Amino acid sequence: MTDFRSGASAHAGVAPVVFGTLAGLTAATIWGGWIVATRAGVTGGFTPVEIAIIRTLPPALILFPLLFRLQWRRLNPWRVVVIVAGAGAPYFLIASTGTRFAPVSDVGALLPGTMPLFAAILAVTLLGGKLGRWRLLGFALIIVGGLAVGGDSLFTGDPGEWRGHLLFLCAAAMWAAYTIALRGSGLDAWQAAAIVGIGSVIVLVPVGLIDGDVRFDVPWRDIAVQVVAQGLGSGLFAMAAYGMAVSRLGASNAAAFSALTPVIATIVAVPALGELPPLLAWAGVIAVCCGVALASGVLRARS
Repeated sequence: MTDFRSGASAHAGVAPVVFGTLAGLTAATIWGGWIVATRAGVTGGFTPVEIAIIRTLPPALILFPLLFRLQWRRLNPWRVVVIVAGAGAPYFLIASTGTRFAPVSDVGALLPGTMPLFAAILAVTLLGGKLGRWRLLGFALIIVGGLAVGGDSLFTGDPGEWRGHLLFLCAAAMWAAYTIALRGSGLDAWQAAAIVGIGSVIVLVPVGLIDGDVRFDVPWRDIAVQVVAQGLGSGLFAMAAYGMAVSRLGASNAAAFSALTPVIATIVAVPALGELPPLLAWAGVIAVCCGVALASGVLRARS
């Protein structure tokens, strides 16, 4: 039986921890750029469905041959459903819809910022995982740091923004469920990315036909930028890197790296968008980095 508890017992030793850490950092770095690209896309004429198509179609086409190598009889169909819903088109559409009610700046605090906490809760309640005092401290630093990085508008925004905040939290819980399901699925990183991409395309076809808001009435250069950032970066390489981190570090350990996404987005936004964060945000960056180091087990802390 595959062990998919929150620890990394399935891959004991230093090398898997180092490789998993590098994979988690790679995924978080790509996702940091993805937030900036999504912000540019939403404000630049793309609809959420169009960006979702760009994110899922390239990996679906590239990884389609992998489907013929899967041992479908050994796959739990419910795990497959959770994997596609939690990391594919349903997840992306819910998160994108949230930006219609709340500003994109709230995404970092409420989506990748809370996802490690949801993953830890699921790991403890469903898988019998345990959280020591150092990991709990790490999660606390992640939450406090995430609020400092991008959460000020949570308390100063319009009253109706709570709908977007609720959707962001829903998306965070979905990604956490995907992380847990992936750990016990027996899929490798590329196979999981293939299932997410192809399953998402199947979901998006009827959504696009019903919505009717798929025109791609934007310059080709903007489409090319989104294809690189969304389809190849977030949809392909980040998905594969995150899957590698999950397989080597465990579910909730790997999930901690997602908290670095708003941190990296904050740093990338300085040269890319000319946005200089305040000192409180930089303090949050430091807190999140320390929290990830503790919550992910990188420091090998033990309570």
